[in-house]
Amino acid sequence: MLVVDDDPLIRKAVRLTCESAGFAVQEEERGAPVLDRIETFHPDLVLLDLMLPDLSGFDVCREVRRAGHRVPVLILSARNEEIDVVLGLEIGADDYIQKPFRPRELLARIGAHLRKAREPSPEGEAENGRLVFRDLTIDLPERRVLRGERIVTLTHTEFDLLAYLATNAGKALSRERIFNSVWGMARPIETRVIDVHVRNLRRKIEADPTHPQYILAVPSIGYRFAAVKP
Repeated sequence: MLVVDDDPLIRKAVRLTCESAGFAVQEEERGAPVLDRIETFHPDLVLLDLMLPDLSGFDVCREVRRAGHRVPVLILSARNEEIDVVLGLEIGADDYIQKPFRPRELLARIGAHLRKAREPSPEGEAENGRLVFRDLTIDLPERRVLRGERIVTLTHTEFDLLAYLATNAGKALSRERIFNSVWGMARPIETRVIDVHVRNLRRKIEADPTHPQYILAVPSIGYRFAAVKP
C-alpha cells in the first residue's frame, strides 16, 4: 500500500493503522514521484491526499489513470465539498474518505476495495464469460469492455459496477444492493459515490450519455441495466 500525504503525522497515523491490520505500507510526501513508485513498488492500493506541495491529488490521479494503472485509488482529504468529491471520482478515484478518518472505517473501506480488486469477476454467469448487448461487449475473465471494435478504458471500480449491473440485466437494483455487491459494504457511505461512477460509465459506453440506453435510473430505488433497447 502506498500512502501519499505531505503531513507526517497523518502518514504515521495511516501507516500504524494499516500495519496493525497486516498491510505493508510505503510513504510519499509529494505527488511527482507517485507514478514511479507505483511502477516500481506495485502497491495493491493508493491512499492519496489532495493538498500536496507540488502536484494536487487530482493531477496525480489523472496521471495514474492516463498511464493505464488500475490500482484502486482512495482519496483521503479534509476537503469535503461536493465539487471535490465529484471531481475526485470523475477523474478515476475509486473512493473518497474524509479526514479526520476513523481507523475502523478506513480499514473497512480499504479491505472492501482490496477484496473487490482480487475477485476475478462479479456474480452472474455468461457464455464463455462474455456479456453482449448490441454494440457493447463485456468480457468478464479478461476484464475488458468493447463498444463495437473500440476498447473502453475503465477503472477497476467502473468495470465491477458495469459488470454487476449487466449480469443482473433487467433487474431494478437498489443503491444499497449495488454498494454491498460492488463495494462490499452494507450501505452506501455516500450515495453520490455510486451516482458519479454511473455518470462516468454513461460517458464511456453510451452513444448519448444524456439519453442512456444501457444504464437507466429507477426513481427512488437505484439503477437498472437494460438488456434491450427501451
